[in-house]
Amino acid sequence: MSGLDPIETFRQEAQELLEQVEQGLLDLARRPGDRALIDTIFRGLHTLKGSGAMFGFDALAAFTHHCETAFDRVRKGEVPASPSLVSAVLAAQDHMRALAEGAPVVDGAGEALLADLQAAIDGGETAPVAAPAESGLNIFRIRFSLPADALINGARPLPLLDELRDLGEARVRVITDDVPPLDQLVPAECRLAWEVVLTTKHDRDAIDDVFIFVIDEMTLEVEDLTAVAVEPEVTAPVVAADVVPEDLPAAANAPAEAGRAGPQDTRGKSGDTVRVPAERLDELMDRVGELVIAQSRLKQLAASSSDVALRAVAEEIERLAGEMRDTMMVVRMVPIAQLFGRFRRLIHDLERDTGKQIELSTEGETTELDKTVIERLADPLIHLIRNSADHGLEGAEQRAAAGKPTVGKIMLAARQSGAEVVITITDDGRGVDRDRVRAKAEENGLIQPGQVLNDNELLQLIFAPGFSTAAAITNLSGRGVGMDVVKKTIEGLRGSIEISSTPGEGSVVSLRIPLTLAIIDGLLIRVGSGRYVIPLATVEECVELTPIQDLRSAGRSLITLRDELVPFIRLREQFATGTQPDPHQKIVVVSTGQDRVGLVVDQILGDHQTVIKPMSAFHEDVGAFSGATIMGDGGVALILDIAALVSLGQRHDAQMRAAG
Repeated sequence: MSGLDPIETFRQEAQELLEQVEQGLLDLARRPGDRALIDTIFRGLHTLKGSGAMFGFDALAAFTHHCETAFDRVRKGEVPASPSLVSAVLAAQDHMRALAEGAPVVDGAGEALLADLQAAIDGGETAPVAAPAESGLNIFRIRFSLPADALINGARPLPLLDELRDLGEARVRVITDDVPPLDQLVPAECRLAWEVVLTTKHDRDAIDDVFIFVIDEMTLEVEDLTAVAVEPEVTAPVVAADVVPEDLPAAANAPAEAGRAGPQDTRGKSGDTVRVPAERLDELMDRVGELVIAQSRLKQLAASSSDVALRAVAEEIERLAGEMRDTMMVVRMVPIAQLFGRFRRLIHDLERDTGKQIELSTEGETTELDKTVIERLADPLIHLIRNSADHGLEGAEQRAAAGKPTVGKIMLAARQSGAEVVITITDDGRGVDRDRVRAKAEENGLIQPGQVLNDNELLQLIFAPGFSTAAAITNLSGRGVGMDVVKKTIEGLRGSIEISSTPGEGSVVSLRIPLTLAIIDGLLIRVGSGRYVIPLATVEECVELTPIQDLRSAGRSLITLRDELVPFIRLREQFATGTQPDPHQKIVVVSTGQDRVGLVVDQILGDHQTVIKPMSAFHEDVGAFSGATIMGDGGVALILDIAALVSLGQRHDAQMRAAG
């Protein structure tokens, strides 16, 4: 018996189907005449209904049936794919999601949604398509059987038979040829097969739709008897246990002919992917982290030993641990398209709530991020997109008066930059009103009246707790919560957030996020008697700071690199080590984006595979560090927060320039 929970498997697949339906509906809102989209949505709803019934989610199956029926009418041309119908099915899709997840639903919510759906259908109903003449009926003979473990895995044959009866007149015969003797019978195994003679106005595709969810695991034969069979007598619908009468036309009992209805036994088919619970990946990542720490210890022991064999083994373990780490990183990476795809529905709802026309575009959807980072980025991006729609974009009349297209544009873009991913949210709205931001900040006591701030410092006030420039509180914004949470979340990911804005043209919010939160390549340095780690992806170059240069730069903290002045920070002074500088100090030049700063260290110890451990609650407010790592000798080295140090260096540079 499989160790996987079939109910959980169904829920995972149901979420994928619901995502497929949602994306199809959002596309259909833009292209209401696209037949391929209509068929895709119908098939998704049909599959969800059938699989829900198989796994015992009867409420979900019954509710989804109404949406499927609505899109069947759209498919037949009886009802147009109107905006109201799309919105009604989108709202119903949220209810389906709750039913699939087993979440509590409000009493009467389903009935209200179905009433809205019916109103959308009635409001856009066109003249019905004439039913085909009785002479146009098709007759099919269908034989199918399920794999022996179908019942164990949650599949049920009766809903399949019910769906066939929904297509027309169905006569069912149970085939017991494979049922073993009673003493060998296993009750949990499915050994029955079924033969159905179906008289229907539908074509072969409708039959395939019935079995679409289980077709890869079953045997199915469909024979078209329309051309040779005598039209059967019309009788009342029969139950699943009914038997085909003995007087069935001889042609109906003829052997199956070769053609499109050949058997489809694909039980040996193998998939290209394997579902693995996220918790198992997290646990495996922890084990790899511990392995890297142990390997670091082994490397240190081998370095202090003269045993050649030990050194060889240490090098081999180091290579294997590195390969395992890289493989694990790739396994945890997922394309950011999974995140961006969620926001199309958000834009659809924002258009309804704000009354604005909004167009969302995306770039760099193939950029990959650690799955944990993806999960934690969803809420911050929702806040930023809501703010762009509510605060940034003007209404259609205002945009027309400003000479802009009436449709506002929001762009989500992602690109990889070293060991970081840069995500930008760009809008073509009104931009940030600096005077209003300053006035609100002075009113809230965030700055003193007349206090001198550069443009970046002024814009960063938007992320202060409780700050809002909204004139009125709405269901989208105005309460002063959200943007400060965004900044805290991004900083909790060891990332940074920047904002730039041009009045009348729009704003750009940039997020810099590390690719992973688990293991990074680092540069191990010594400052005084302490050891620290600099993320290697931020390092540009290392240069020597001679005693003469050190004396010349006293009070200025600037160094010239290829005709460019770069500010630097003496970490020995910053960390108050109380030690004398090393005679051969080094400057490690690091960068975040376009900003660079030099870090003066006493010694560069070498590269280090850094397993990131979070800071304790007591130390998490220390701005210069983003985490810690365990060294091979059991000691602890702090990981430098480069974004904070670069910001500190830039402020120091501005002060030096102002003083000069």
